[in-house]
Amino acid sequence: MREAWRWFGPNDPVTIADIRQTGATDIVSALHTIPTGEVWPLAGIQAHKNLIEKDNNLQSSLIWSVVESIPVHEDIKLGRENNQAYVDAWIVSMENLAKFGIKTICYNFMPVIDWTRTDLKFQLPNGGYALRFDQQKFAAFDLFILQREKAEDDYSAAEIKQARVVFLAMSEDEKNLLTNNIIAGLPGKMTEAYTIDNFRSMLANYKDISKDILRKNLFSFLSQVLPKAEQLGIKLAIHPDDPPRDMLGLPRIICTSEDLELLFSALPSPANGITLCAGTYGSRPDNNLPEMAKQYGSRIHFAHLRGVSRDKNEQRSFYEAEHLSSDVDMVGIISALLKEEKKRVESQNNDEIFIRPDHGHQILDDINKKGNPGYSCIGRLKGLAEIRGVIKALSSIN
Repeated sequence: MREAWRWFGPNDPVTIADIRQTGATDIVSALHTIPTGEVWPLAGIQAHKNLIEKDNNLQSSLIWSVVESIPVHEDIKLGRENNQAYVDAWIVSMENLAKFGIKTICYNFMPVIDWTRTDLKFQLPNGGYALRFDQQKFAAFDLFILQREKAEDDYSAAEIKQARVVFLAMSEDEKNLLTNNIIAGLPGKMTEAYTIDNFRSMLANYKDISKDILRKNLFSFLSQVLPKAEQLGIKLAIHPDDPPRDMLGLPRIICTSEDLELLFSALPSPANGITLCAGTYGSRPDNNLPEMAKQYGSRIHFAHLRGVSRDKNEQRSFYEAEHLSSDVDMVGIISALLKEEKKRVESQNNDEIFIRPDHGHQILDDINKKGNPGYSCIGRLKGLAEIRGVIKALSSIN
């Protein structure tokens, strides 16, 4: 497996020089300044690649190998009549990346919001900080801050009562912070930051969009993109919806093994693959990650390796735990990935799986530094070291 590290560009507090010291060999990155729906220009890709690789002749090499992500325009997700221009632009961006040898693309098809957390600095017993999703806080936001139309239909009477208690206990600063955490944008999001009013407007666009319609729109998009990806030798790796369930009245369609079965049955192209995000899939107790890694091994082009610990009494709530100490069987997942790579070698397919440590804790010196939530350096380095140890141990006995 190829060890990768996510880098957000020149403004990332974790520098390319820092990343070299982690021992990672590959960079996961994107052109975050290009507006959604526009073509990624050759000059922009070249400049970004140069920032990453310019010192490779003097120091240990880092290669921009994985894109995370080319945003998919909302008009494509909504299936609007004018979406063809955005599909065409996505394909051109893919073609331009291929010219520079960048041939693994992670993307998602989440409506309106990208990955979502309620707490960006949840304190752990050891004094460090993690990301957290609190279902009761989220319900309080949905019902009493956003005041989404018909939101009460999505909650039981007991859940509404508890959400009201949580809401009434919040200060104005806490309400503003919760709102900002959910709608104002997080690192790596592929959506714009919203105000509360335009967030409501964006949600309203989906009032008549069911799961079946959204899935149809995804399949339509991929039916146009995948043939070109095959020609270019590009592997597309869809990221699961995070958290992997319906929320805010929005349908979610990449949440479970059953969702993936529908995707690959409809579009069996070898270019059609997944990002195995262990933490996202693992935040649902009905997802068996080692089994999914075995079942869809040939479709896994990229893996986000992190763990989550779900609340015992509310399984929809979780915090991002240590990479090896969580409800996710990380050793089982890595074992399945290593076996998949062995199969590939035996069949003379030498496509290694790109992996990266995902969402590290904010610990030690990073606690006092300003950084991207979930993307502190030391926490991710700790996760990478743990993952590296599991790979080494498993490789020595197989």
